[in-house]
Amino acid sequence: MTNARTPRNEIFDYSPITERPPIVWPGGARVAAYIGLNVEHYLIDRPSTSIWPGTADLVPDPLNYGWRDYGPRVGIWRMIQSMDRHSVRASVLLNSAAAEHYPQIIEAGRDRDWAWLAHGQTNSILHAGLDRDEERRVLTEIVDTIAAATGRRPSGWMGPGMTETFNTPQLLAELGLSYVLDWTNDDQPYPLNTPDVISVPYSAEVNDNMLFGAKGLTGPEFVQVVKDQYEQLRADSEHSGRVLALALHPFVTGQAFRAKYFDQVLEYLTAQPDIWLTTSDEIAEHYRSTLNDQA
Repeated sequence: MTNARTPRNEIFDYSPITERPPIVWPGGARVAAYIGLNVEHYLIDRPSTSIWPGTADLVPDPLNYGWRDYGPRVGIWRMIQSMDRHSVRASVLLNSAAAEHYPQIIEAGRDRDWAWLAHGQTNSILHAGLDRDEERRVLTEIVDTIAAATGRRPSGWMGPGMTETFNTPQLLAELGLSYVLDWTNDDQPYPLNTPDVISVPYSAEVNDNMLFGAKGLTGPEFVQVVKDQYEQLRADSEHSGRVLALALHPFVTGQAFRAKYFDQVLEYLTAQPDIWLTTSDEIAEHYRSTLNDQA
């Protein structure tokens, strides 16, 4: 018997991947892939993602704050070199505070035609506990700030820490956004129950924070994970396309001793004949076009 106090999931419906119309990616590709590059700003007086929990509650916390701050100062520029070498565009999950604090990163992304997604204000504050009116105000400020900085209004959203409220999809739709990455439950895009909003795959596991941090993988093991992910998705895609999302953070993958392994991952992915290495924006747009064709 269902507990009356437990809300029914009205955000999306159950849909087994074996019972959907086939997805055909451009050029007959079997796997669509994108680099989800997290460009984040952290507050110096709040705990957040940490490499060493022993000091995480201190203010200031030079050890953990400095580790995170390595990303925009150093790590991202190393990653940009690799992406440039392999002609790969990033799908940037952008804190609006990062758009204000790191103009050089925004300029680099504009020069490279990156896709920009709204990623909350700062990853020091999760997107939770907001009433509808307050969330509308917060989301409007985030989206407007990113649009002003990048010259392009974002069409995608991923909450800081992949967080939402029950109102988030509808409020995003009101602001003109059309997809979210927060629900890491599929290898294909799928419609939410909010009209004109879809979910695009993201990964909590093929994610450098999880692989290098929580699981302690080495660089060569990271490369093998990406290869294994691609090979299985390609096999699964015999009758319908799949999505490979590679979630990365410059303060993790951008570390010097990991740089060559990121480069190896890009070298492998760009060499695959059955891949469409693109952006999350383009994946969402193509999938929506297939929905229109089926209507």
